[in-house]
Amino acid sequence: MRARATALVLLTGAAAGFLAGLFGVGGGLVIVPALMAALGMDQRRAAATSLAAIVLTAAVGSVSYGLRGQVHPLAAAGLVAGSLVGAQIGTRLLRRLPAAVLPWIFIAFAGFVIVSQQLRAPVREAALVLDAPRGAALVGVGLLAGILSGLVGVGGGAVIVPGLELVVGVGDLMARGTSLLVMIPTAIAGTRSNARHGVVDLRAGLLVGAGAAVAAPAGTATAALVSPATGNLLFSLFLLAVVAGTLRRERARRRQPRL
Repeated sequence: MRARATALVLLTGAAAGFLAGLFGVGGGLVIVPALMAALGMDQRRAAATSLAAIVLTAAVGSVSYGLRGQVHPLAAAGLVAGSLVGAQIGTRLLRRLPAAVLPWIFIAFAGFVIVSQQLRAPVREAALVLDAPRGAALVGVGLLAGILSGLVGVGGGAVIVPGLELVVGVGDLMARGTSLLVMIPTAIAGTRSNARHGVVDLRAGLLVGAGAAVAAPAGTATAALVSPATGNLLFSLFLLAVVAGTLRRERARRRQPRL
């Protein structure tokens, strides 16, 4: 059983790594439920372990994109600055807003992104020229990503990638590579905090990260092979899957008996 669980964890990492390379996301949508099923973790421990795995997943993915010249470090710095502030706002709102409202905030945002992406033709080559308005837009995208992450536990690439494409106007591959770079400091900070509180399984996180390290370059290569329009469609389908997962968790929460 232990060998089987280890194999499932490695396969989970491979799936998360492929998604990271393909879409510029961390892969938590795959990692969290898989850890709960394979290792019997509760959701809190699975989420913390997933964050540890994302450190390696995002690192390998961003290196893969960086080798192709598809990462913008200065843009990433602006996004990180906004996301760190936004996360604080999101966690404060989390304590004040009714629980029933939170999933619908993300669902409304995801719906807006999906519709907006269909109205704008995606491009592959679109360089980012940093000036004051675009710099402010980058911080704004990071701020929104941080707020949504703090509110509903979903953010990162699902917010940053479309934000970079729609608001700042960069190409699809540059948006994904930069998104992965942004995730690294955020995931490291969160993992350090979780480790201090003893809620993370670092061994399982390393196993997932090992699987991701193998598969992330394949996702990056696939992203470069598909057309921007196809990548846009696949990312919209990915967002729909995230919405479905959000609705499923909300339904399960409502079914839990109240003490």
